[in-house]
Amino acid sequence: MAGTPATQLPLAAPGKRQVIIDTDPGQDDAIALLMAMAATDKLDIKALTVSVGNLPLSRTEKNARIVRDWANRPDIPVYAGYPRPLVREPIFADDVHGKTGMEGPTLHEPRGPLMPTHAVQYLIETLRAAAPKSITLVGLAPLTNFAAALNAAPDIKPAIAEIVVMDGSWGVGGNITPAATFNIYADPEAASIVFRSGVPVTALSHDAARRVLLTPERIVPFRIMGNNAGKVVADIFDSMMAYGLRRRGMAVGPIYDPCVIAYLLQPELFKGAKVSVDVETKGEFTTGATVVDFRGYNRRTPNTLWISEADAEGFYALLRTQIARLP
Repeated sequence: MAGTPATQLPLAAPGKRQVIIDTDPGQDDAIALLMAMAATDKLDIKALTVSVGNLPLSRTEKNARIVRDWANRPDIPVYAGYPRPLVREPIFADDVHGKTGMEGPTLHEPRGPLMPTHAVQYLIETLRAAAPKSITLVGLAPLTNFAAALNAAPDIKPAIAEIVVMDGSWGVGGNITPAATFNIYADPEAASIVFRSGVPVTALSHDAARRVLLTPERIVPFRIMGNNAGKVVADIFDSMMAYGLRRRGMAVGPIYDPCVIAYLLQPELFKGAKVSVDVETKGEFTTGATVVDFRGYNRRTPNTLWISEADAEGFYALLRTQIARLP
């Protein structure tokens, strides 16, 4: 049986896309958020919802508000959500992102407040009031908040145009275990709920992200950009390169979460295929693995647009353009 081939994605539809971004900043989250906040012509960011993930919730919600300040987007509200996964104990990635989660740039106390409403309550109320297929949910974090909202209020599904996530791998293995990527491994039950929700899912896989490798040469344009956002991105990239040297002995590494925003802005930079995806929640060695059925073995209707290839030069050109638009 032949596999389903990856094909180049079409251009984005004209007009602004309404999005809610769930995040757990995180160095690569910070760059993705800056990229998204700069795209005022293409993205209408209704809110940031924040979950536990790379660090505890008390840190990730603070980091989200700091990034909002860097982009000078006080109009975007920030809501804190779940402080732990649905059923498991939390795991963190401070060994990768540093104790603050955004190692590299100098951090400040966030200027804007955190909204008092719980993120899941905000998601449910907003989606219930929205027109059919009008809001895209963007997941840069473990999918705890999205899964909790879908579980508590299945009636919100018609309002969701698409759920776009940085999740999973197939050909390149995991980045937290040999089988699993961090966002899914941190809450596999939540990921399983989202992938099985019946809502269209687009997964920017690590297979794609590892095609847009960061190198020292690719940092230089951000360092000399002349704005604060360029300096922030360069400082984060330098920290990521230092981690790559410690971890792999090479000043090179993949860029994850910004790929999600690049997909929203220029999907033609990517190739993907519609396939059936399941999340392993019970494996002894494979918990959090994404099982991608390219050959139709399970005879299920595809539930995911699985993105596996990316145009690296096009990606970095887009990232430079967006960051240059910021203060």
